[in-house]
Amino acid sequence: MTPPPVAPKIYHIVNVDRLPSIIEHNKLLCDAEIVKLKLPGTTIGMGSIKARRLQLPVTCYSNAMVGDFVPFYFCPRSVMLYVIHCANSSELTYRGGQEPIVHLEADLNRVIQWADQHKHSWAFSGSNAGAAYTQFWKDTARLKQLNWQHISAEQWAGAEVKEAKQAEFLMYQHFPWHLVERIGVYSKGVFNSVATALIKATHKPLVQILPAWYY
Repeated sequence: MTPPPVAPKIYHIVNVDRLPSIIEHNKLLCDAEIVKLKLPGTTIGMGSIKARRLQLPVTCYSNAMVGDFVPFYFCPRSVMLYVIHCANSSELTYRGGQEPIVHLEADLNRVIQWADQHKHSWAFSGSNAGAAYTQFWKDTARLKQLNWQHISAEQWAGAEVKEAKQAEFLMYQHFPWHLVERIGVYSKGVFNSVATALIKATHKPLVQILPAWYY
């Protein structure tokens, strides 16, 4: 498709009330683990899709399901965030809007370097990892399979752009908290909530109010 940026970033979105649990465990956990441990905090995704991801295989591995991986987008202001913002999908149980949602940003190259050093499995998808038709890879040379121009587009009305923007980076079972470099928030109120959660954290990412990451 198109060559990746020199220093691509990845983004995990989560309700701010999940941060204390993430900080306590010192890592982000996959949905399979969150369900098993019954961790506190608001679930912002669609229940039916999350359930399906627990059964969908990541085809570049054997016996690994999408729900066994912590998911990231390759851009902020994702299609999923727009769905949350509009709150007009019958499958969406969360109706709290985009303001409590925070973006956890990490550097893709640094993440892959850490994962490879620690023999920690990772992959990425060509589109929505929860779709049965999507492709998966675990080779950085395949990053050019993604359409980075579409991924960075602010307007995504076209089907091809929408598909490209839903590509995901996946980290098996857990993602270390220390790899989160920046937290983007919608408002001063959420900024304060993040700052409070970070009091107990040994690693304290930069926190910024970034309205351009929201709708």
